[in-house]
Amino acid sequence: MSKEYIPYHVPFPTHHLGLEFVKEVLLSGKTAGNQIHSLACKKILLSNFHGEQKFLTTSCTSALEFSALLASVEPGDHVILPSYTFPSTANAFLLRGATLSFVDSMPNSPNMDLDAVEELISSKTKVLCVMHYAGISLDWEKIKALKATYNLTIIEDAAQCIDAYYVNNDIDYPLGSLGDFGALSFHETKNISCGEGGLLLVNNQEYIEKAEVMYEKGTNRASFLRQESAFYEWKSIGSSYTLSEINAAILHGQLLQKSEINKMRHAIWNSYNLAFENFSVPYVPVYAKHNAHIFYLQLASTSESVEFIEYMQKKGIQTLSHYRPLHSSSFFNDKHDGRILKNAQHFSDTLVRLPIHQEVNVNRVIETALDFFN
Repeated sequence: MSKEYIPYHVPFPTHHLGLEFVKEVLLSGKTAGNQIHSLACKKILLSNFHGEQKFLTTSCTSALEFSALLASVEPGDHVILPSYTFPSTANAFLLRGATLSFVDSMPNSPNMDLDAVEELISSKTKVLCVMHYAGISLDWEKIKALKATYNLTIIEDAAQCIDAYYVNNDIDYPLGSLGDFGALSFHETKNISCGEGGLLLVNNQEYIEKAEVMYEKGTNRASFLRQESAFYEWKSIGSSYTLSEINAAILHGQLLQKSEINKMRHAIWNSYNLAFENFSVPYVPVYAKHNAHIFYLQLASTSESVEFIEYMQKKGIQTLSHYRPLHSSSFFNDKHDGRILKNAQHFSDTLVRLPIHQEVNVNRVIETALDFFN
């Protein structure tokens, strides 16, 4: 049996076609965004997201910040979001001066407990930001009810969710396309990657024109290039969110291999799920169709998770814990309202992720992990 080191993540290779795309961009001299490969990426993404307006961005972080800007989040506004998530989810709203309230995870899932949201809503609550952990959907019917009752803007942090769906009446709804805004990631660590990159889906027609202007640094560049405006001028606040054409070329190559990547990841995820059927593994509700982004084991205690990670490392296999809860972080602890969010803390202490990538020796990972428990 090979004892070569197995890292937690290895990006799927872009292969010859992607390299040709990058070479093509460099030779053209047109490396700014919104050109041939950016347009090709958007065309491919139509198969995922249909009619929503798509803006390729420099990262999911910038997509989230873009969505907070579009939602007109201002000082004094209140935003509700999960504690078990990446800091970018929160930073997008803190940068706009918002007040944050964090929600605990569910007992059986790192995803936020939607039943705990309503008690946090006040007259100042403007945004509910939801995050689908591991590409496993939240219960969208509950989110729709909260939106309708309290007139909330819904922002989806769908960073981990390319090719993941909410299922209702046998219809698959892509995660990221259900809220007013959806932010996805193409970071190196994601299923589909281009080093650094993201996507903002604007799903509410009310924001389309505004988004087009803010995306172009607050100018009417897009309408000017369509010859709909006589002058190219400053129209509003905005920023530079555009993905470079070099990154878009890499992303184009990855998207063309999407089916191959999905098939590989699901095969590994399913092998783990079968091997560890007697352990605490990801809970996938009937309304969720995941994308095999993460497979984790939830261990019995903090000490066991630390021992497991150290044991696997000594055997040449990298396994990782995940988020530290944002509400109890050194940055936010003194700003938190004091509620105990025990489930988020428990997942933080006990969740360990196993490697899923094309170079994984799946049997070796499984056998080594079972040896630890035995």
